[in-house]
Formats: sequence, C-alpha cells, structure tokens
Amino acid sequence: MLRALHDEHAEALYAHALRLVHGDRQRAEDLVQETLLRAWRHPGAMDPSRGSVRAWLFTTARNLAIDAWRRSAVRVGEVVTDQLPEPPQSVDEADRAVEAWMVAEALSRLSPAHREVLVECFYQGRSVGEAASRLGIPPGTVKSRMHYALRSLRLVLAEMGVTR
Repeated sequence: MLRALHDEHAEALYAHALRLVHGDRQRAEDLVQETLLRAWRHPGAMDPSRGSVRAWLFTTARNLAIDAWRRSAVRVGEVVTDQLPEPPQSVDEADRAVEAWMVAEALSRLSPAHREVLVECFYQGRSVGEAASRLGIPPGTVKSRMHYALRSLRLVLAEMGVTR
C-alpha cells in the first residue's frame, strides 16, 4: 500500500512540500517522509470513500509544515561557541536574596495553575511531558499555561519595578 501511495503521489507531494518550505529540499524531503509515515499509521484515511487521498496527503503535509514553523518560532536560538562565557561578576548575596524574594513574591501573585507549571518546569526541572503527567493535564495545556504564566510573571515583575 505504501509503495503504491509513494509511486502515485510522492512527486506531486514533494513539489507541494517544496513550496511550503520555500525551496528547502531537505525539509521538503522530511515533510514528505513524515506525511507518508502518517498515511501508513492511519490507513483508514487512505480510503477513497472518505475523499481524495491526494487532498489528505497535501493537507497533512501543510499541517506538518505549519506545526514545524510554529515550533521554530517559539524556540530560543542556540548559540554554539568554543569559548566558555565569561564568569559572572561577583554577586552580592544580599542582592541574590532580594532577587529571590522578588521572584517568590511575583510567583505568589500568579494564578495557581500558572504557578504550578512554572514550579514544575523551572524549579523542579521537569520536561513538559513529565509536568503534564504530574499535573494530570495534557502536554499542550502545560505549554499554553507556561506561555501565559511567563507573560504574567513579566507583567507582575514590571509592576514591582523589576526592569531586567
């Protein structure tokens, strides 16, 4: 089934994927591969009685491209260097204590739902999946709450006069 699907649709799907990723051949190949993998995992979607197989493939490729773009848009860029960063200037313990107090105060002003995802992910060092499991919520909800929690935390800290 997968071989026939590939033989019939791969060329058109690759051309479509190439447009979606603005000519990046490697990303287009990855997109075609992931699309065909999804088709293999969901053979019911390939039933012609449910609609055009090519339309399903093109829509799946488009959705995968959008998902990848969204992930890359929120990902912080990685800096690769051979040199270690300069050691920080000596930090005054009193400054650290005040800073910790300010963050704790700001966290206390957040909603419980926002506070718990920040604590799980930042203070406990858990991944999104681990935090989701511990909190009993879907990973997407953890990501969403994290986004809004960080936004709220920035606002609260700004209201408290923290400008860094």
